[in-house]
Amino acid sequence: MKVLVVEDSDRLQRALVTGLRQRGFAVDAAGDGEAGLERALAGQFDLIVLDLWLPKRDGLDVLRRLRRQRQDVPVLILTARDEVSDRVAGLDAGADDYLVKPFAFDELLARVRSLCRRRYGQRSREVVVGDLKLDLAARMASRAGDSVDLTPREFALLELLALRHGAVVTRREIEARLYDDRTEPASNVVDAAICRLRRKIDRDGREPLVHTRRGEGYRLGHEGAP
Repeated sequence: MKVLVVEDSDRLQRALVTGLRQRGFAVDAAGDGEAGLERALAGQFDLIVLDLWLPKRDGLDVLRRLRRQRQDVPVLILTARDEVSDRVAGLDAGADDYLVKPFAFDELLARVRSLCRRRYGQRSREVVVGDLKLDLAARMASRAGDSVDLTPREFALLELLALRHGAVVTRREIEARLYDDRTEPASNVVDAAICRLRRKIDRDGREPLVHTRRGEGYRLGHEGAP
């Protein structure tokens, strides 16, 4: 999953970016409203964490511009404005959730995960594909009851495929969702990541669940299933 953090406090921005990356998210960041709006319109994000008090362009204006452009990416507002009228204004402008500063990072993380799941129509924290189970909150996977040891990025790749299970996910979408401005993915990075994931998920003679569709992308599910 990929998150855009728009926050003008350097200290808070660094803390959010570091914390989210440590938990497997790809994260881009911007320090003012103009840069945040430009990044939001140009990129593919599963969630935007948006401060309201921003230089150059207020957060509410950023949010309104996004919705006028028919950008439906979920937006979680972070702000020190704790009046009911401020929360109403943010929600009416198109925000999906609202968190008042100061806040506990664990609460923010729970809200981020919930909004990302909802973006893919997933309400439960668990995704089940055959005998493969993902716990999206605990960031753990198992197959036929056996734990699967995955790196944070491998879990993020499996999560993306699982949330779209049965559908083909293109190489370009995987690159856009899993890599941020720290990394410039090499031409074969997705193929290599899929290969490592397949070795862990489909090991020990189990029925393959990770499939390649040549010229199209990758699919998670039983072969031949709709």
